[in-house]
Amino acid sequence: MTRGLDHIVHAVHDLGAVRRQYGALGFTTTPPALHPWGTGNALVQLDRSFVEILSVEQPQEIVAPAAGEFSFGQFTREFLALREGMSMLVFSSDDANADLARWRGSGVQTYAPFGFSRTATLPDGEQVTVSFSLAFATHPDMPHAGWFVCQQHAPEHFWKPQYQHHDNGASRMDSVWLQAEEPARCAEFLAALFPGESSLEEDTDGVTLMMGYGKVVVRPAGYMRERFPGMALPPAEAGPAFVAVSMGRIDPGEPRQEVVAGLIVELL
Repeated sequence: MTRGLDHIVHAVHDLGAVRRQYGALGFTTTPPALHPWGTGNALVQLDRSFVEILSVEQPQEIVAPAAGEFSFGQFTREFLALREGMSMLVFSSDDANADLARWRGSGVQTYAPFGFSRTATLPDGEQVTVSFSLAFATHPDMPHAGWFVCQQHAPEHFWKPQYQHHDNGASRMDSVWLQAEEPARCAEFLAALFPGESSLEEDTDGVTLMMGYGKVVVRPAGYMRERFPGMALPPAEAGPAFVAVSMGRIDPGEPRQEVVAGLIVELL
């Protein structure tokens, strides 16, 4: 299996303040950038995966989606009206349009294909253009959890070793944790995303989507409270919600857990 976790979207109110929080935990972040639809971001790059710290920077640029469209800005604004935290999970893709066609054929709820470009600042200060093709999917049982694939068209400008070095040793995205009171109800949706490119494991605790690199772990709130003791979790009655990301380190040590703007960040 070669497909894996591309990135997570960490929705926050104050992009600058949260960048500083990540920095205080030993992460290197990229310079901030703006999207043409009103959001801004900064990244924490790892090996083949990254954290996208995302905020609404220009709310006047957010427009309601037309029928059959997914609005990245609108979804983020509505999510932030509820809480900060991880709002979306993104998988890698070599062909976003092919992924979209397969999802439609298997009955997954999809939207119109979407592509965009933005300016990125390289470590030496040079500004370049990076571009992406996205395909979005949602599930009615998970209104506050977005899913999509991301195909990069200029990866040579995106991934930079200087941005992938972190003083805390973080090197890879190991697991994303989804809280759901009935994990089995998520199983059909997860299995339909990448048949043949992922595997779904079910046990008495919940379900786990195994990818070529990284996995999605679905567990109920009781399990999450034991796994992340003392950490604030979204109320279970609010429905399935992403609650944590676990990252491997170059030199593994005692696990460390911190809450950053509603997201549990675990270093393994």
